[in-house]
Amino acid sequence: MDASAARARADQLKAQIARADHRYYVLDDPELTDAEYDARMRELQALEAEFPALRTLDSPTLRVGGTPSDRFRPVTHRRPMLSLANAFADEELVEFDTRIHKVLGPNDVAYVCEPKLDGLAVELVYTAGQLSEGATRGDGQVGEDVTANLRTLRSLPLQLRAPPAGGPPLPARLEVRGEVFLRRADFARINARREQEGEPLFINPRNTAAGSLRQLDPGITATRPLSFFAYELGSWDEGGKDAPFERHTEKLRWMEAVGLPINPGNRAALGLDQVRAAHAEFLRRRHSLAYDVDGMVVKVDGEDDRRRLGQVSKSPRWAIAYKFPPEEARTQVESIGVNVGRTGALTPVAFLTPVQVGGVTVSRATLHNPLELKRKDVRVGDWVFIRRAGDVIPEIVKVVESERTGKEVPYVFPDHCPVCGAAAVMDEDGAILRCTNISCPAQLQAHLRHFASRGGMDIEGLGEKLAEQLVDSGRVKRVADLYALDLATLTELERMGEKSAENFLAALERSKHPPLRRFLYALGIRHVGDATARALADHFRDVRALYDADEDTLTRVKDVGPEMAKVMAAFFHEPRNREGIDALLAAGVQPVPPEDSSRGPFAGKTVVLTGSLTGLTRDQAKEEVERRGGKVSGSVSKKTDFVVAGEDAGSKLKKAAELGVRVLDERAFLDLLAGPS
Repeated sequence: MDASAARARADQLKAQIARADHRYYVLDDPELTDAEYDARMRELQALEAEFPALRTLDSPTLRVGGTPSDRFRPVTHRRPMLSLANAFADEELVEFDTRIHKVLGPNDVAYVCEPKLDGLAVELVYTAGQLSEGATRGDGQVGEDVTANLRTLRSLPLQLRAPPAGGPPLPARLEVRGEVFLRRADFARINARREQEGEPLFINPRNTAAGSLRQLDPGITATRPLSFFAYELGSWDEGGKDAPFERHTEKLRWMEAVGLPINPGNRAALGLDQVRAAHAEFLRRRHSLAYDVDGMVVKVDGEDDRRRLGQVSKSPRWAIAYKFPPEEARTQVESIGVNVGRTGALTPVAFLTPVQVGGVTVSRATLHNPLELKRKDVRVGDWVFIRRAGDVIPEIVKVVESERTGKEVPYVFPDHCPVCGAAAVMDEDGAILRCTNISCPAQLQAHLRHFASRGGMDIEGLGEKLAEQLVDSGRVKRVADLYALDLATLTELERMGEKSAENFLAALERSKHPPLRRFLYALGIRHVGDATARALADHFRDVRALYDADEDTLTRVKDVGPEMAKVMAAFFHEPRNREGIDALLAAGVQPVPPEDSSRGPFAGKTVVLTGSLTGLTRDQAKEEVERRGGKVSGSVSKKTDFVVAGEDAGSKLKKAAELGVRVLDERAFLDLLAGPS
């Protein structure tokens, strides 16, 4: 493909991906499957790798994050980003409306009511319709340049669409203001993943969104599914004039037309009574929304009316934040204990004198982790303020220290798991105390699912429901008990027919000879992912050799640092874990040590797989290459050594031919696998 054809194809792919992003992240109406989307993205990445000039600022490939920064450049806003005055009661709303009427006259005022998102305000600059700069609000006058991070937001257009006929065209320079936030479901998914990986949990969506946007490494921001709603336009064109609209509602429609996501909850209200009705509706629905809100913003709709009203030093006179009532109450801590989560984390919980909060009786509150408990200095007997938001577990906001009598008792964390008695080890950052026993009943279900995962023992059929039944019925009390299951035992379980039971037993039997790296990964040792498991397998070659490995020995393994070595040593020195591993070996599990990967046809080579293989799955082929010291890549480049082409091979095969990369059919690939190493 020549440069001209490559540019045309790249432009086509950019348009398709931008449309797909808008339909998926803004309209919630996807038109491409994940596979189709990924194929277009990979093709665009390959084109940009071959023709670097195609990687322009509007390329969706920039959303994966750019080069990390060591600091944020200050950005001075052309127009100050003002804060809003607050109204906490109807009387204050009436006062606001009265002040408006003093300037605009007695007729009902046209307002716009918008949900007040609990996120981070930002300003975007579009030059000729293309995103060129993004900054935080900062102090209202000067913010921080977070352009690279904002580019990773898939709901935010990198290139604005042409506005509809009859409306003002895109100006040479456009300022857009809006809110970056994290939807509740996305926040829950992030924390579920962090819990699975043994990382400290984030406290709330607002702080997580703010922290994610201010990461020095855009690659980290790209992993956080942040969202964006535009709510205002700043200066219009290079001269900094006002946007040419008579009403804010027209402005919102125009922004939506050019591709900027607008909050669908925005509504017009004529007069104070309709504003009250909107507030009551928002308050009723606040916990059913997909995101956190802490009030409703009331804005005068008319742009000329806004200019007449003006502003005070830090706030516009034409808008106010009508806050929702706080969901807080005061009560006393009766005792403190710990819950053991499915990853073994010991979470402190305060048991409270029951109190009504937001219409619900609350009798306990999370203290998150030992660091949080220490920071807040919560003691048994303390009077505390607690907060509840929707269905979120209540948390203690602060201690009322003035109520202390001296009889309050600080809580001392146990050094052993209260469920199984195994040693509890503190994370390196002191944030989480964790049970070290992989067979702890409190975390056994999660361990079973991790043990059976594709990256682990690859036991097909062991999902959440089956794991729950096996543990709850007492049939599996440790991981090794899986291999003692028989047909009669399994068919007694709910929804487990004879055929399903036979298939599951066959999967168990197939899993008995895993590569050592997958066995080590399946054990669920914190910080041990696929790469670390591979390094451990290469270094020790037998799981029992790890029983006596101390921290110093472990740090000699590739990419294993002191803190990671400490966690591993604690795991293998826990007697219950060694007993669990020995039980697995006694049950017939025989991990296969790695081959010598320093020699052979794939050692140090980069391989790309394309098309369908008849003798191996894609994952099996990848594993065979990696076992022999090779690396499997997703795209063809000049650094590729082999392309393995199965049936229905696509564009990668064509790219290999263009670059002169050696192509192997399935037979040649299998012959190389079978050859001497």
